Amino acid sequence: MYLPAHFDECDDDEIRRIVSAHPLATIVYSTPSGVDAQHIPLIFDGERRLIGHFAADSDALDKLHDGDSVLAIFNGQCSYVSPNWYPGKIRHHRHVPTWNYQVVHIHGQVSFLMSKKEKTAVVGKLTTHFERRANGPDAWKMADAPADFIQEMLGKIAPFAITVERTVAKSKVSQNREREDFDAVRSKMESAGHEELAQRIKRLEENL
Repeated sequence: MYLPAHFDECDDDEIRRIVSAHPLATIVYSTPSGVDAQHIPLIFDGERRLIGHFAADSDALDKLHDGDSVLAIFNGQCSYVSPNWYPGKIRHHRHVPTWNYQVVHIHGQVSFLMSKKEKTAVVGKLTTHFERRANGPDAWKMADAPADFIQEMLGKIAPFAITVERTVAKSKVSQNREREDFDAVRSKMESAGHEELAQRIKRLEENL
């Protein structure tokens, strides 16, 4: 990833926030026939591990093996940025269009968790995580479904973990612009409903 120093996201809390808010990861890996990718929701399971699952009939199982290197990409909010938004444009017109965005790249090694106990644990953690966010106290639980049905469904998935080896994150939110232009972009992000980008700009402004 191209990463100028001023866009380097080093705040661990912000990185985990991006992953949590945008859990649908693009998992990239090499195969004998070239590069492939899968789109899988992932969550942290501890500090240095992500978990998720493929469909049991996914071709990823033919191409990935325990210990293989993968890259999980989490895309945060993004927005087009027009030169017309910069107050400085009126004076010198030395601006061009660009994009603001947040992204996290997590590099690691994959391992499959295929025993009945491991499958149940992964699905339980994923279900609890997403159901509590979606439904709060009315969250669906695995125990709500018949036991034989749950076992049938577990047979159709291939849970896995990614052991995190390296994390690279980027928050490109106009922090390389003059203060008045930086402030103006924050205002535009707020009015457009891009609250995550606006909040990151606000926190960076507070440290200027």
